[in-house]
Amino acid sequence: MQKRTKIITASILAGVLTLGATAAIAGPVIYRDLVVGEADAAPSVTVAPTETADASGAPADLSGAWVVADGSFAGYRVDEVLNGTDVTVTGRTEEVTGDLAVDGLTLTAASFTVDVASIATDSGNRDDYFRSTAMRADEFPTAGFVLTEPITVATAPAAGEVQQVTATGELTLAGVTRPVTVELEAVLNGAGGQVAGSIPITFADFAVEAPDLGFVSVEPDGFVEFSLELERG
Repeated sequence: MQKRTKIITASILAGVLTLGATAAIAGPVIYRDLVVGEADAAPSVTVAPTETADASGAPADLSGAWVVADGSFAGYRVDEVLNGTDVTVTGRTEEVTGDLAVDGLTLTAASFTVDVASIATDSGNRDDYFRSTAMRADEFPTAGFVLTEPITVATAPAAGEVQQVTATGELTLAGVTRPVTVELEAVLNGAGGQVAGSIPITFADFAVEAPDLGFVSVEPDGFVEFSLELERG
């Protein structure tokens, strides 16, 4: 009887150890797939149907003032690491404003402002840390980008034609301003347009403390992302 009890006890212990090992392996995967879920796709432009864009596809004169319209968003993308498993997290807000000036084939000026406190992910705890500790939103409620070099394209864009352009400017996060270069997608859809892109950043360059939830670490680099719907001002 005693021998049988020892065998049963050993079997139970082995089972517990096996379950523990399985949980250690599956835990990060469960966190990634069920708790956090799939990250938002990287921003890219959407070509409108031709009847909405411009049936002729003819180049347009874009000169004048433009503003950021409804349907725009901005935010960030970071990788969290839990027991060696990468978990991509995206934060988003539609609280984005901006102005642009176009002269012929040249974008002469552009500036955009984002309400930092409204950027949200799937986790309230993460968002609280991001707003209070990382970005210090009470002190620096907005982030922004200002174009510092004009952008000139070789030919006027036709409706529905996606263009790749490079923008040079200054990015401001948590009160710190740094020069950045960003690759953009741009498309003209009917009377409006869309611009989308991602700016790679290192948190320390902006005196931003990478979010730390205790059980998960955060990579020191990330991306500022945006998709902007544009209309004439």
